[in-house]
Amino acid sequence: MVTESPRFTVDEALLATGFGKFQLFLLAYAGMGWISEAMEMMLLSFVGPAVQSFWGLSSHQESLITTVVFAGMLVGAYSWGVVSDKYGRRKGFIITAVVTSLAGFLSAFSPNYISLVITRCLVGLGLGGGPVLSSWFLEFIPAPNRGTWMVIFSAFWTVGTLFEASLAWLIMPRFGWRWLLALSSLPSSLLLIFYKMTPESPRYLCLQDRKTEAVSVLEKIGKTNGRTLPSGILVSDHDSAEPHGKTHLLSPTRNQEQTLQGSFDSKVDSKAGGMSSLLMLFTPELLKPTLLLWVVFFGNAFAYYGLVLLTTELSNGQQICKSVKLQAEKSQDVNYKDVFITSFAEFPGLLIAAATVDRLGRKLSMSAMFFSCCIFLLPLAFHQPEGLTTILLFGARVCITGTFTVAYIYAPEVYPTSVRSTGVGVASSVGRIGGMLCPLVAIGLIQGCHRVAAIILFGAVSFLSGICILLFPFETKGRDLSDTVSGTKQIDPPKKQKQLPLQV
Repeated sequence: MVTESPRFTVDEALLATGFGKFQLFLLAYAGMGWISEAMEMMLLSFVGPAVQSFWGLSSHQESLITTVVFAGMLVGAYSWGVVSDKYGRRKGFIITAVVTSLAGFLSAFSPNYISLVITRCLVGLGLGGGPVLSSWFLEFIPAPNRGTWMVIFSAFWTVGTLFEASLAWLIMPRFGWRWLLALSSLPSSLLLIFYKMTPESPRYLCLQDRKTEAVSVLEKIGKTNGRTLPSGILVSDHDSAEPHGKTHLLSPTRNQEQTLQGSFDSKVDSKAGGMSSLLMLFTPELLKPTLLLWVVFFGNAFAYYGLVLLTTELSNGQQICKSVKLQAEKSQDVNYKDVFITSFAEFPGLLIAAATVDRLGRKLSMSAMFFSCCIFLLPLAFHQPEGLTTILLFGARVCITGTFTVAYIYAPEVYPTSVRSTGVGVASSVGRIGGMLCPLVAIGLIQGCHRVAAIILFGAVSFLSGICILLFPFETKGRDLSDTVSGTKQIDPPKKQKQLPLQV
């Protein structure tokens, strides 16, 4: 009788080493990237009107400054996802950091409108790499802690929006929009400074058959956290799917299926780029969750950015249908203050997501918050007192923030390591389309005296997104992450695992 060497997977290694100082450093690094993206998106609310006044632009030209950022993100989200799946997570997010910081800083020196549009489009291209950082951080978290810590990671977005509102409040009246653009590019630069200290994802290394490097990273995690790795040999999902000595229990047909599937995974994983990785999203195992995720990401972005714009439009009370024009003479301090206060609605959304994501699960958390968002939105179809309007908008933004947060947790868990960044990147790209379309509804319909139609449309999109979540084929709460497409077939309920306390 041959004695086998013990084996362990990346998930088992992460469970043994726990969540500690090592992951806290990664959280700070990835969180800085999330802050950077939030700041670059938030500053559009302040720079657009200032540039319009400075260069005498039309409203169409002003809106184009925002549109090109979303267009750049649409391309970047897919492109950087493919790059990180093919060449590694670290290469993916370092390129995006370089593009974002350089283009953001150069945009502050734009001599004319055309150059500003071009540099802001490049900023959007770099910002499209945000999902790469979230996927990278996710791959270092033990399964029992994953939901809670990804919610905490999402909180950095809210920190970024509040910081940008504070920065604009301080900088714009004194120094102008160029200084705001330059200062807002600094967080991306910090990613470059600390880049050498960041490790490659052990999941990616293991999938690329670079197991020695993967073990080295896992040992560093254990040493930093004061834990030890399990004894034995590190194996990937495909290696551990069929333990030695058990092959005879499988029928020849099943053996051939696994061999063919493993061969398919290996071939595509080795290419893992361009059309090959995109086509993997349409395999039988991934087709349904992919299409449903696209609807959810579209609905999330459409509703989230729409609510931000609705807050401004509906705050005008009964004067919504009157001709609206920008008033440069109006005290801008009040506008900054309003944006700063409404941004606090995201904190309750994060708290609700944190409280429910690992207890109720991803599907129930998202669907409940989408349906709740509809309940808050529908009364806004009719004129309400100003105080009640504010409360309803606040509640709707709480809910949509919660769904956005959980969606960015669920999406990377659905996809295997071989196409994780590509899958999340493409879904994020679809979401950017929603972000590009929502201003036409939030501003066009509201100002055109079609308030009821606008609110019903936002409510319908939210409701449809909630229905799509209920149709997701499986729940990912507590499940180990899969490395290959064939691994996504294993959708059995997860075994209960002992939650490890945080050791710092």
